[in-house]
Amino acid sequence: MRSFSYERATDPVTAAARAAEVPGAMFIAGGTNLLDLMKLEIETPFHLIDVNGTGLDSIQETDDGGLRIGALVSNTDLADHDRVRRDYPVLTRALVAGASGQLRNKATTGGNLLQRTRCPYFYDTALPCNKRSPGAGCAALSPSGHSRQLGVIGTSDACIAQNPSDMAVALRVLDATVETLTPEGDIRLIPLQDFHCLPGTTPDRETVLKDGELITSVHLPAPVGGRQAYHKVRDRASYAFALVSVALVRHPDGTGRVALGGVAPKPWRRPDADAALPEGAKAVMECLLEGARPTKENAFKLKLAERTLAAMLAEE
Repeated sequence: MRSFSYERATDPVTAAARAAEVPGAMFIAGGTNLLDLMKLEIETPFHLIDVNGTGLDSIQETDDGGLRIGALVSNTDLADHDRVRRDYPVLTRALVAGASGQLRNKATTGGNLLQRTRCPYFYDTALPCNKRSPGAGCAALSPSGHSRQLGVIGTSDACIAQNPSDMAVALRVLDATVETLTPEGDIRLIPLQDFHCLPGTTPDRETVLKDGELITSVHLPAPVGGRQAYHKVRDRASYAFALVSVALVRHPDGTGRVALGGVAPKPWRRPDADAALPEGAKAVMECLLEGARPTKENAFKLKLAERTLAAMLAEE
């Protein structure tokens, strides 16, 4: 780990302004991903701004009946919140499916959205990775590369890494919005569907955040109702990232919403696929995964996603 300077911010405005004015600055909260990346010298910030003292750790009800979740609310506290458990159970189930209890105690709402891919080539600094070092190439797409865990849709010739978040998949099916604060003090509201970037030719750019922009909260709209479920298929029963995950909201008339995790660089959802839900899992996945570009090693994810959704619908 390289040397760095450190300061504690006491309010969001100061934190965002300092991040913009200090070259090489990054925010730190729980540090569950950033510290690992710093140890491997994948992230090499010159200055860390600790935002734990900025007061962004509460969950508040909004005028429209939804929730405003502070960026520093821990994954544990969010999963256990009475309103979340009652009105947004898909979010509780997704959070509990992620990581371990110890990590959920430290991981934050904002940090979860910003965690970086778990592609093994991103973490192996001896091998090329366009996300880690633009222009270096993608080891996963090389003739000797392994891609079983990686993305099948939304990928590009430069990168097939997948987004690792469980929480984000549930937030996507709930139509969440991310609130940020710019270094100039302006508030920005970003629909979660627009928050994460597809790799294209710039896989190193993972979100639409600008330099120094700080996530302050996540907004959930009024409860969508229906039966809500989250199912995560992984190689072992706990402490593993998803091969495929499905977030489902299902109403008595057969309509609903579906979002996928483990298959793309961002939580994957299409409203036209939601409209196909009354027709069954096959119709949903034909639409949702249209244009997929799987490799030989991960093509199984297409059928796995369909069968996972079919099993969830059969539970009704």
